[in-house]
Amino acid sequence: MRVPAEVYRIADLIKTMRVRGAGRIARTAAYAMKIAALKYPGGELGEFKAYMREAAHVLGSTRPTAVSLHNALRYVLNRVERAQSLEEAVAAAVDAADSFIQSSLNAVRVIGEIGSKLIEDGDTVLTHCNSSAALAVLKTAHSSGKRIRVYATETRPKFQGLLTYRELAGSGVPVTLIPDSAVRFVMREVDKVVVGADTVAANGAVINKVGTSLIALAAHEARVRFYVATETYKFSPATILGELVTIEERAPEEVVPTDLLTRHPNLKVRNPAFDVTPPDYIDAIITERGVIPPKAAAVILLEDYGATLAEELATITLDIEDSTA
Repeated sequence: MRVPAEVYRIADLIKTMRVRGAGRIARTAAYAMKIAALKYPGGELGEFKAYMREAAHVLGSTRPTAVSLHNALRYVLNRVERAQSLEEAVAAAVDAADSFIQSSLNAVRVIGEIGSKLIEDGDTVLTHCNSSAALAVLKTAHSSGKRIRVYATETRPKFQGLLTYRELAGSGVPVTLIPDSAVRFVMREVDKVVVGADTVAANGAVINKVGTSLIALAAHEARVRFYVATETYKFSPATILGELVTIEERAPEEVVPTDLLTRHPNLKVRNPAFDVTPPDYIDAIITERGVIPPKAAAVILLEDYGATLAEELATITLDIEDSTA
């Protein structure tokens, strides 16, 4: 059964980055799954489950690196798969989507409250890209009366930093926009760096908007504290089993004009959307559960996904034994 056109429309909004930020992407995907469930025209339970899996595939194929997106889809699908009737499955999908969205928004609020305690009165903070969690830390610190100022990178090539600038300025936070390449120059004025995350691996490495690792390197060199603010549903359970995180590469037209590519057909452009910041360059990860060291990411993952991971590991072991028998 064909997935509704509205789900494809939402998927296109995510793929073309008109919906940006890992948290917003995850919440939007959960909402799309709710729409799919509500628009199901009727049929058998098995057909509905297959239909919802197809909707999840359409949404999940848009952004391979954003584990938050895939965890949101898994959150809804797991509850659908456990349903024993069509009515129960539809209700489970709607309830799960609503629950995920509300939990995500609440997590951002809590992260803002926890993270703001790490910001001191008079601090200059640098941020990169457009992260709901990182912005919550800065806005909460400001609203609590702390006098802070912020440097926001432009975040080329899609200029997500402009969104950050507008949001902070609209909240009354003194903010200055800088080119990405000026980070090392201004780092001597910076007291702390606060960024978001698209994915956190089991070893504490953070996958975030490209340029994040260079900022972490500059902060490490200048002995500036580097914090990552992120919800725990962005932690990747697959990385405990050794799966690598796929780094999305986007179209060259985001970097150079189409007419230039046409005039120079041999011009090669690489446009990675993300990079990997090693845990050694991260002072702490601010989550809705508290502030943790990067290496504690595995503990969070085992608490949340331990049973599921054990099942997956057992399946892998059986497959290996079957292939060697």
